This record gives sequence, C-alpha cells and structure tokens, in this order.
Amino acid sequence: MTVFARRIVLVGAATLGASGCWAWPFSHGPVRLSQDLAVPDSFVVAFETSRGRFDVMARKQWSPNGVDRLYTLVRARHYDDARFFRVVKDFVAQFGLAGDPKVNNAWKIRGIGDEPVRHTNSRGTIAYARGGPGTRSVQLYINLKDNPRLDSLNGFGFPPIAEVVTGLAVVDSLYSGYGESTPRTGAQPGRSGPSQDSIVTQGNAYLIRGWPKLDYIKTARVVREWR
Repeated sequence: MTVFARRIVLVGAATLGASGCWAWPFSHGPVRLSQDLAVPDSFVVAFETSRGRFDVMARKQWSPNGVDRLYTLVRARHYDDARFFRVVKDFVAQFGLAGDPKVNNAWKIRGIGDEPVRHTNSRGTIAYARGGPGTRSVQLYINLKDNPRLDSLNGFGFPPIAEVVTGLAVVDSLYSGYGESTPRTGAQPGRSGPSQDSIVTQGNAYLIRGWPKLDYIKTARVVREWR
C-alpha cells in the first residue's frame, strides 16, 4: 500500500461522531431511540443500492462499540440515500456521510470508544474510517481486497465490525471512475473525487451536481438478528 493510499483512508474520518438517545435519519428530523436499545450479538443488514443488494453480517464480538453504533445508525436510517463517495479500485469503498447537511452536523465530534483489532481487514470486511484515537463515528469502508496493513496502520489500526456475506459482486461493481481528490489537485468534478468537507456542509446536492455517477444506498435495514 502506498503512502498516498494510507493517507486517503484517514481523510475526513474525524469529522463526524457517538449516539446519545437521539438519532437523525435522512430528511426526517430527529428520531427518539431508547437509551437502553438492546443491540443483538449479531445481525444482518440488507443494503439496497443503485447497483443491487448486498447483505452485511455485524459481529459484536469483533467490536462491541462499533457494532452498537452501526445498529443505532441503521435503525435511524442514517445510511439511506448516502453515496459511495470514495471508491478506490482494489482497495476500499467508503460511505457514511449523510445526504442532508443537518444530519452531518448532528453527528459532529461524536466519536465512539476505541477498541483493539480482533479480526483482520480481509476482503469484504467493513470498518470505520478514523483519523486517530476516539474518532470512529459514522463513516465506513468496505475492503475490496485483503488489506492487512490496516490492522495496525499508524499504531492504532482499523477494527472490522462486520463483513459482506452476500452480494460482494455488487460491491465490486460500485462506480470508481472519479478517482481521488488530493491536496495537490483538489476536488475537480469529473476529474477527481469529491471533497469530504464539502459533502459534510452541502450533502447530496454537492455530489449530484459534480459527481452524478456515484452509486448510492437506497435503504439499509436490519433483516435478521441473533440474541
């Protein structure tokens, strides 16, 4: 993995962050969620996307804090209409910034507790993006290949919380033609990837205007639980 590849995993990871008893679904305002919401030991989330469906199995034994956050976000419909804004072929597909800037603002600086890496970043596993200790929040990435370096990168690593169990071909097909934005090139519509800061402040309006080919999540729903 190149130095550049390592850097882009982290960009924007600290922008957003921990649920209390409120959660913000896309375009619906705040939704009250019980403070003692019982999170199952494992559960399956069905992601219906512009490319088709893939299913994800979350495993609490891998990352209890991370899986608790995922359950809360899915129940709050946070990922509905979210774009896969950063897809790097043979590396990762990243998503999690909401289409509504108000929702992004509501999750700022709400990081969840750090945890050790209990499972390697193998192909199909899912982990939170992060920019340092205490910065896991709402952004997730799917490993498009085995990325063992992410297990210990920068001294803290990226703990997987779940894995794609069906539909990995759908994930592989996500649009990756825009590439990356870099400090040198900036975000150039049609020529490089979007700015995460601009997604936070402008939401999907920004992405649709400059990056209309990005694939997106239609809905993400818990479809099975084990307690």
